[in-house]
Amino acid sequence: MLESYVTPILMSYVNRYIKNLKPSDLQLSLWGGDVVLSKLELKLDVLEQELKLPFTFLSGHIHELRIHVPWTKLGSEPVVITINTMECILKLKDGIQDDHESCGSNSTNRSTTENTKSSLKPRRIQQAAPTDPDLPPGYVQSLIRRVVNNVNIVINNLILKYVEDDIVLSVNITSAECYTVSELWDRAFMDISATDLVLRKVINFSDCTVCLDKRNASGKIEFYQDPLLYKCSFRTRLHFTYDNLNSKMPSVIKIHTLVDSLKLSITDQQLPMFIRIMQLGIALYFGEIGSFKDGETEDPSCYNKDMLGNIAGAEDETRIDMQFPAQYKGQELYSQQDDEQSQGWVSWAWSLVPAIVSYDDGEEDYLGNDPASTMLQQKAPSLKDPIVSVGFYCTKATVTFKLTEMQAENSYYSPQKVKSKEVLCWEQEGTTIEALMMGEPFFDCQLGFVGCRALCLKGIMGVKDFEENMNRSEAEASFFICGENLSTKGLTYLTNSLFDYRSPENNGTRAEFILDSAHHKETYTEIAGMQRFGAFYMDYLYTTENTSGKGSANQQDFSSGKNEDLGTVQENSTKSLVVGPLDFRLDSSAVHRILKMIVCALEHEYEPYTRLKPEIKEENERILNPEELVSLEEYIPTRHTSITLLKCTCTIFMAEFNLLDYLLPVIMGEKNSSNFMNTTNFQTLRPLPSIQILMDKINLEYSVPMYAEHLVHMVSSLSQPSDNLLHYCYVHCYLKIFGFQAGLTSLDCNGSYCLPVPIIPSFSTAVYGKLLKLPTCWTKRSQIVITEGIFELPNLTIQATRAQTLLLQAIYQSWSHIGNISSSGVNEALMNEVFQTVGVKSKNPLPTLEGSIQNVELKYCSTSLVKCASGTMGSIKICAKAPVDSGKEKLIPLLQGPSDTKDLHSTKWLNESRKPESLLAPDLIAFTIQVPQYMDYCHSSGAVLLCSVQGFAINIDPVLYTWLIYQPQKRTSRHMQQPMIPVPLVTPISKRKEDELSVGSAPLAKQQSYQASEYASSPVKTKTLTESRPLSVPVKAMLNISEGSRSPEEKMKEFIGVVWNAVKSLTVQLDVQSCCVFIPNDSLPSPSTIVSGDIPGTVRSWYHGQTSMPGTLVLCLPQIKIISAGHKCMEPLQEIPFVIPRPILEEGDAFPWTISLHHFSIYTLLGKQMTLCLVEPMGCTSTLAVTSQKLIGTGPDARHSFVVCLHVDLESLEIKCCNPQVQLFYELTDTMNKVWNKIQKRGNLSTSSAYSETMAGHVPSSPVRSSVGTVPPDTSTCSPSADIGTTTEGDSIQAGDESPFSDSVTLEQTTSNIGGSSGRVSLWMQWVLPKITMKLFAPDPENKGTEVCMVSELEDLSASIDVQDVYTKVKCKIESFNIDHYRSRPGEGWQSGHFEGVFLQCKEKPVPWGRVLVSGAMWRCLPFLY
Repeated sequence: MLESYVTPILMSYVNRYIKNLKPSDLQLSLWGGDVVLSKLELKLDVLEQELKLPFTFLSGHIHELRIHVPWTKLGSEPVVITINTMECILKLKDGIQDDHESCGSNSTNRSTTENTKSSLKPRRIQQAAPTDPDLPPGYVQSLIRRVVNNVNIVINNLILKYVEDDIVLSVNITSAECYTVSELWDRAFMDISATDLVLRKVINFSDCTVCLDKRNASGKIEFYQDPLLYKCSFRTRLHFTYDNLNSKMPSVIKIHTLVDSLKLSITDQQLPMFIRIMQLGIALYFGEIGSFKDGETEDPSCYNKDMLGNIAGAEDETRIDMQFPAQYKGQELYSQQDDEQSQGWVSWAWSLVPAIVSYDDGEEDYLGNDPASTMLQQKAPSLKDPIVSVGFYCTKATVTFKLTEMQAENSYYSPQKVKSKEVLCWEQEGTTIEALMMGEPFFDCQLGFVGCRALCLKGIMGVKDFEENMNRSEAEASFFICGENLSTKGLTYLTNSLFDYRSPENNGTRAEFILDSAHHKETYTEIAGMQRFGAFYMDYLYTTENTSGKGSANQQDFSSGKNEDLGTVQENSTKSLVVGPLDFRLDSSAVHRILKMIVCALEHEYEPYTRLKPEIKEENERILNPEELVSLEEYIPTRHTSITLLKCTCTIFMAEFNLLDYLLPVIMGEKNSSNFMNTTNFQTLRPLPSIQILMDKINLEYSVPMYAEHLVHMVSSLSQPSDNLLHYCYVHCYLKIFGFQAGLTSLDCNGSYCLPVPIIPSFSTAVYGKLLKLPTCWTKRSQIVITEGIFELPNLTIQATRAQTLLLQAIYQSWSHIGNISSSGVNEALMNEVFQTVGVKSKNPLPTLEGSIQNVELKYCSTSLVKCASGTMGSIKICAKAPVDSGKEKLIPLLQGPSDTKDLHSTKWLNESRKPESLLAPDLIAFTIQVPQYMDYCHSSGAVLLCSVQGFAINIDPVLYTWLIYQPQKRTSRHMQQPMIPVPLVTPISKRKEDELSVGSAPLAKQQSYQASEYASSPVKTKTLTESRPLSVPVKAMLNISEGSRSPEEKMKEFIGVVWNAVKSLTVQLDVQSCCVFIPNDSLPSPSTIVSGDIPGTVRSWYHGQTSMPGTLVLCLPQIKIISAGHKCMEPLQEIPFVIPRPILEEGDAFPWTISLHHFSIYTLLGKQMTLCLVEPMGCTSTLAVTSQKLIGTGPDARHSFVVCLHVDLESLEIKCCNPQVQLFYELTDTMNKVWNKIQKRGNLSTSSAYSETMAGHVPSSPVRSSVGTVPPDTSTCSPSADIGTTTEGDSIQAGDESPFSDSVTLEQTTSNIGGSSGRVSLWMQWVLPKITMKLFAPDPENKGTEVCMVSELEDLSASIDVQDVYTKVKCKIESFNIDHYRSRPGEGWQSGHFEGVFLQCKEKPVPWGRVLVSGAMWRCLPFLY
């Protein structure tokens, strides 16, 4: 009867998974129609063996199992299996590596599996092969298929728990029901027919709750966190398509799940655990789970092969069907080929497909198949892989991040309660995750969502910025917006899913699938992905293609770990990610919430699931033969990743509150122990200035070899690997940014932005980098490049008024200076100046500075021996745009490079024709630098610096002073909302720290001055405080005792030691063309007739064409050439890494350096085409030699002794000066002095307001007092002009008992101390100057039209300085010194003045005394003549 066929099927499943069942009792109950089994224990070892998950079951039981079989209506009513309360507890396997060891070789494992199969088969066939002559076999088969296709499974109260470390993850599903449905997805009794070869099922999950809790050391959960997911319901639709009625397996399987609303909640304590669970999923996906024993490498394919074989065996045991193992035989090849890149969970899931979907196909084995026929079937060709489509769809998902705090009850014994507060929320609409696979050769995963946004909620760290009573809009709360809304986009995320009424399956047609990688890439482009989703789209495609067609022949090679197979199977892996238009707003609320999340995530660190394998080169690596090498070169599998961001907008607001000093130390790895308490009333600041950055497109491409380890081992073993093979041994990364632009904007009280003020106009740039995989394998190849980077910037322009830079500075300071933020830096005048109302003219429009650089190319690379960099910069231009009354702007060039400055040292160029700057001009800067990785390495060839700089032209125009001295008015805005209480008010411990760092908030107080007598008895030397110290350094940090006790001499010697280490083996070649500086006393706007920005052209145009040429001082700086000893000149731009003809092997061999300077001159341009020379062109040649010797000393502190020699040969110097030049000098210096005083005054105001309170109030609490017990050091020695490290008199006072000036240190002690502790420095310098001529011109006040000239001449000058530790010796020598005077009358030219023009003479030739004595006016000079 039917019972004899149906009962064994049900019994085999029940008996297989449940312990201690008596088959006879079960069979009797089953024949009665209903079975009720209570308190059942699951066979955990069978579950583990079959599922082959990397988990082990700690427990598993079923409270009640009901089976209802309607024997009388088997053809029209379903069999119902009900499970009431099923609970399983899992944990990660401890000894996963044991499983890998137990895999053994492929052949051994396969034979063992086959033995198991053959031993199981006869027993099962004898037991379950009764035949009934009354029932035709076809009828029985179709009836059993109908029964199995319509089985209803109901699970009430399913509980799954996973425990690991201190994590307890529990999933509770109130009810889950699986049943068969009709075409309209309604419950029905269905079967496949010849006309409709489709089977549909539905699984409904009700009230799914996921909890994530932390357990203590004893395994108990002290307090329960909020559930991750609470009472979420979702439904799954399954759609199976068969090729024909007798198909063993569906040809197409679709499993799609839809969730209407998914609300996740994560607390700060759950976040590290949640990240850990995510890492577990990733590790499982990539098959990385498990640890490695020493000297052993993991072979994931072994894991897969064992798993496949065992599942195949399990299928045989339950169904006695041998068609499927034949299919696994075909799949085994792929799992073996996948030697290093295991598919992990994907392979596992794929291997379960036949087990899940083909329980209806096994009946023919009950109808008399014998072992012989099954063995024949096993050798039959494998079945075609089914197409499997898995999809997850979510209409709306929210993730809420909460901060928790403990609340103790009144009673001491009552348990603690956890109170949570929402601070951050992520909302996402229209989410899709789809996977499509067909066996191992094709796998594709697509992920996308239509729109998302992130919102700030409640308060953070005591700042109640978004509490309900703040009445802030939702637009202000959302700081990240990407994509579109479902209301505007529609249900595109459900396209072609089983929930889409337009999909082929819901319209009775068969779906078409794209299973070809080329066709796939053509169809699923970035544009198509964005059209469907809008916010985010990811497409991951993995395909394998067998090119040889005889994979089984290479089976043994695969399993033995050799790599000859790389040529036969072509694998492709591409990931493309696209992010749609996004708007990211970084204000204080958003930044503090994001950083707080990062801090919470870092609070608990777990051991990583996988350890990096040690990079040890295998000694027994075999060499490839030529054929294998050719096949390897043909195709090397690579993973490609492409990430594209479209239309990014990032807005960085001025900080309204700043508590980063509590968050950043934790993120940077320093544990912050201070207890944080904040009681601040938050009030918004409006208008709120911000920097807005826009980017049209960002594209990042990343490629890495799939089998890096094997590939590198093989290529590194070749004697001459080709460039192509070497290319694939690197990780390559390309970053391209298009249309980057930045500007200033402001948020007003209504939540709208004002029109952005451009700062950086649109530009594009690109970066390329590559990194060698497993560099330890290449140690014998020192020339192989390990890292390489290339940066390209075609052009970059920055433009800003002074008001805009002050606003940028205020925004930066609001973030960089921790503590009290006030709006004193942003007043109404500044805001009005930056954000001018459209159509309203400003009273005093400000000039704009605009700087641009072009054609920047930088390259960096490193090998095991050297690091090198080279680069070029095409040009740089800076100009000022000054508004004029007519409404137009005048362009004033300030800096131009390259500029042809070769002829500018003399005034001839003004009267000669000048060519415009050519577009083919050489690059402004070209350099190459190479530094050895290990400076003390014996084979190091030393460092090399090659550099060439073309000429510069600089115009120090008065418009620059106008730009610099702009100062906004000091009255604050009436409309600007000020915080009522300074933000933040913290605990007193933090308050003191905050006061030390507060900037711009304290009023200008009188600085307290300590007199010297108050602390003269202090034996501690202190370092002078200066105003030039960094603003963020507190006073305490400056008063470092050990720092203060070091003298300037010691610091200088230490500095010389550092410089010596840098240059002792440096080959240098430096060529700097002349730089010409024009200093006019009035603006020199560029006329429209010449090329924009050409400074010499502008000056020449004014000189000739303009009547009122402003007085201009021209300073022509010398052309500089430095070259080290024995070096031959090379091109400054070299292909790196490179070798120089004569490397420096011994330190000091590069010396002496030859330094030559030429064409230094100064002249003035005055009105009416008048040029007057001040310093005639001159130059010099000098030689610098340095030798070093290590002093006798022990330990690492042994110092060097240095001998520095400098010899300078100067050319003759001729100086001319006249009244108009002196007048021009005076005007220029007076203007500069006024500007400098204004800048100094403003600087003093800002620094004194910031530090007056600090110096007056907190110096007594410095470490000097606490550790030594003396009065604080004198701050009266602070001087605005003093540099850091310079000493004033207060430093040199050595305290005595009676007098502060007692001399307690002798000269001998000083010199021995200096020489012993910091090495010795000997300095010898010599200058030789043939002649100095100085000519002073002036009009004769008594005779109109007559000019007087005084000429001074000094000949054969030489000077030398000899500096030793114990003395300094200076020698000067002048051979002759004469002063003569001349007079020029109209038409006569220059003639000697009175007394033959002699004023002072040092010559051997006789002087006519008679004439001299006639004039009584000069007799007083006689004692000074000789």
